[in-house]
Amino acid sequence: MTVSQNALKKWQKVRGFALALPGAEEEFPWGETVAKVNKKVFVFLGLDDGSYPLGVTVKLKDEAAHAHALTSPGAEPAGYGLGRAGWVRVPLEERGAPAAELLCDWVEESYRVIAPKRLISELDRR
Repeated sequence: MTVSQNALKKWQKVRGFALALPGAEEEFPWGETVAKVNKKVFVFLGLDDGSYPLGVTVKLKDEAAHAHALTSPGAEPAGYGLGRAGWVRVPLEERGAPAAELLCDWVEESYRVIAPKRLISELDRR
């Protein structure tokens, strides 16, 4: 399976955005890319090697954002029981997938749910 250039560009933009947030770190648990803050995952970025459909998984507590994310083509509550806690997996290769800017908004919301208040304050001062 090859990754489309459009999806890969979105993935790279989202990854760069996530890692630029205060205190964000990249790790590779379970062989997949994640961004963490304060040792907690705020976005699952999956794999970019074409072995699995490219997508991002974010935690959206805002009901409107959560509902909007689920209307994205192929989007679904995250597996392993994470969906019950507000996590949504959004595929990037589906026709009509969200733009990178919207994905970054969702990543920021997920970050704000997970990050400590001092780092959220730092983000707000930017």
